[in-house]
Amino acid sequence: MLLKTFGWSFAITAMGLAAAGLLWGWQGLAIVAILSVLEISLSFDNAVINAGILRKLNTFWQRMFLSVGILIAVFGMRLVFPVVIVAITAKLGPIEAVRVALNDHDRYEHLVTSAHPAIAAFGGMFLLMIFLDFLFEEREIQWLGPLERAMAKLGKVDALSVIVSLVVLIVAATTVATSVPVHDGSGTVDKAATVLLAGIGGLVTYLVVGGVSGFFEERLEGDEEEDEAARPKNGTGAALGLAGKAAFFTFLYLEVIDASFSFDGVIGAFAITNDIFVMALGLGIGAMYIRSLTVFLVRKGTLDDYVYLEHGAHYAIGALAVILLATIKYEINEVITGLVGVVLIGLSFLSSVRRNKLAATDPDGAAKQEVTSGV
Repeated sequence: MLLKTFGWSFAITAMGLAAAGLLWGWQGLAIVAILSVLEISLSFDNAVINAGILRKLNTFWQRMFLSVGILIAVFGMRLVFPVVIVAITAKLGPIEAVRVALNDHDRYEHLVTSAHPAIAAFGGMFLLMIFLDFLFEEREIQWLGPLERAMAKLGKVDALSVIVSLVVLIVAATTVATSVPVHDGSGTVDKAATVLLAGIGGLVTYLVVGGVSGFFEERLEGDEEEDEAARPKNGTGAALGLAGKAAFFTFLYLEVIDASFSFDGVIGAFAITNDIFVMALGLGIGAMYIRSLTVFLVRKGTLDDYVYLEHGAHYAIGALAVILLATIKYEINEVITGLVGVVLIGLSFLSSVRRNKLAATDPDGAAKQEVTSGV
C-alpha cells in the first residue's frame, strides 16, 4: 500500500536529486532537497484538506489528481505561474518574461517579490473563505466544542463568511497594505488598491469554483435519490464517488486550493534560490509527496479513523490565511508558517487518538467528552 501510493514520489525524488547533482553539483542537490522539505512542511495541512475532498471522487478522478494534477502543480504553479506574474506585473511580453526568468535571476526575484502583496491577498482570501465556511458550518463531531457550537450558531446568518472575509480584507488593505517595504529597502509604497483588487479576486474565485462544484454535486445527489442505480457500486455496496461534471469541478476546486497553498512556498523559496529551474524541481518533488500523501489518507480512511484531523487542518488554514495577509508588510519566517500547521494538526491527531481510546473503553464517556469540550 505504502509503496504503491508513494512509488512515483520515491522515483521522482531519486531522478530529481540525480539530475540536480549532474546539472548544478552538490550545492544544487542540497538546495533541491531543502526546497522539497520546505514544500512538504508548509503544505502538510493541504494534504489533509485535499483528502477530505478527494474521498468524494471516484477512482478515475483520484488518479487524475495524482497524474494530471501533479503536472499542473509542478509545471503550472511552480514554473509557469511565477513567470506569468512577472509578465503581468512588469508589463512584459511572454518571451521577455521567460528571458528574464532564465537569464536575469536577480531581476526575476525582484519582480516576483514585488508582486507578493497581490499574491498574498488573493491566496489569503481564498484560504480564509475555506476556513470560515468550515468554522460556521454545523457539524456532529466537534473538536473545540464550545467555540465550534457558538460559531455554528453565528453561521446561520446568510453569507457571514463573505462578510467577515470582506471586513478582514478592508482591514488588511487599510493597515498593512498602506506601507509595504520596497524590495531594495529604499522605502515603502502604498499597495492598498492592489491588495483590495487581488483579495476580491480570491474571494470571487472561491465562490465561483466552489459554487459550481457544489451545484453539480447536489444535482448528482438528487439524481441518486431518484435512481439508486445512477452510479455503480463497489463490493460493499458503497458508492464509488463523484463522476462527470460534479467530479470535474471538484477536481478544479482541488487545483485552486493547491494553487493557494503553493503561494507561500514559491515566495519563500526565494530565500534559498532565485534559479527558476532549481526552485521548480525542489518544490515539485515536495508537491509530489503532498499529492501522494493525500491519496494515502483517502485509501487508508485516515480521516474516518482520526476524526479531528480535518478540524486541525482547517484551523491551520485559517492561521495560514492570516499569516499570508500579514506578510504583505511583515517578513515572517517560513519555519514559523510550517510549525503552526504542524502543531495544530499534531494536536488534532492526539485528540483523535485520545477520543478513540476513550470510545473503545467507554463509548458514552467519549460522546459526553465531545459534547463538553471536544479536546
